[in-house]
Amino acid sequence: MEINAYQTRAELLLRSYMLSDSFVVYSSVIGGIFACKLVYDLSQIFTSIYFKGYAGLSKSQQVEWNNRSISTVHAIFITAMSLYLAFWSDLFSDDQLSGLVTMRSSTLSTFVLGVSAGYFITDLAMILWFYPSLGGLEYLVHHLLSMVAVTYAMLTGEGQLYVYMVLVSEATTPGINLRWYLDVAGLKKSKAYLINGFMMVFAWLVARILLFIYLFCHVYIHFDQVRQMHTFGIFLVSVVPLVLALLNLVWFWKILKGLNKTLAKRH
Repeated sequence: MEINAYQTRAELLLRSYMLSDSFVVYSSVIGGIFACKLVYDLSQIFTSIYFKGYAGLSKSQQVEWNNRSISTVHAIFITAMSLYLAFWSDLFSDDQLSGLVTMRSSTLSTFVLGVSAGYFITDLAMILWFYPSLGGLEYLVHHLLSMVAVTYAMLTGEGQLYVYMVLVSEATTPGINLRWYLDVAGLKKSKAYLINGFMMVFAWLVARILLFIYLFCHVYIHFDQVRQMHTFGIFLVSVVPLVLALLNLVWFWKILKGLNKTLAKRH
């Protein structure tokens, strides 16, 4: 009886939330997908004009070049919005008395998650279509987990703070993409490539290692509020950041090895 009542309450909550904010949800997701298409097309046009070596790239390299333009633009947008919403605005502040921090949301926070969901849908579709040239299994796992967590927080309003903390890690994406661009452009031995390597290590350490430690501490301190979320929400808060943190550690080790190899070749 209690289980049925709980399921009914969850269904009513989801239905009422979607009815009240359906326009924000659908318009933001669709807008995010169209924005990705626009960035891809603009990247194709401007790169062919200003980078003479673009025409000499293989078809798969051209696709990846434009795909990385999409991820760079999304990373800049979502990092700025995540930092604002999670740390600078009052929406998730402990000083606020407007309910549990795990249940707070706003029209802006929901809209931003919708745009990000549109990006993850687009990028995941491209990864699957061109698999494995745009990324292997680890990229699929990363994007699937991210898309599920973003979509759940967007539709239910639960756990948005933790989703935004995780999304701050996208701050490392522009550096990763720049490294690939420099490599393709034949600038692997340049000073810019070396500086980029050091910046990647620093950014990764802050945004994908230390920030995740802070997230786990926040969840621990606020676990009395976390456990009042729905079962699937608790699962996402507990499991998704942990899996992503493990992936981040693996990738961090690869970045360190790559930087070490670059330094060794210069001596």
